[in-house]
Amino acid sequence: MTKQIIKLSDNAAQRIKQIMLKAERSAIGVRVGVKSGGCAGMSYIMEYAKEVKPNEEIIEEKGVKVFIDPKAVMYLLGTEMDYKEEKFSSQFVFKNPNETERCGCGESFKI
Repeated sequence: MTKQIIKLSDNAAQRIKQIMLKAERSAIGVRVGVKSGGCAGMSYIMEYAKEVKPNEEIIEEKGVKVFIDPKAVMYLLGTEMDYKEEKFSSQFVFKNPNETERCGCGESFKI
């Protein structure tokens, strides 16, 4: 069995379920990817997935579907996706063993 690219915490799965309840009917899950930018070089991106793209990895876990952009697979291998709620903010948090550096604001990272 191949290693799952991303694991979802219970909190992340619950939040994705809540998000999907408010999504357009055409959304079939959430897509996770990375893009260049931020002070450390790369940022995580999330969006609604409306269709399966070629070569995309699909994670079905805890009742939700997460689609992984094929260009992001090598950056995300072994990552745990969590969701944290604090007094003044709430956000998805990526615990990525591939990161070598993360910027002070937590918005970007380096591999």
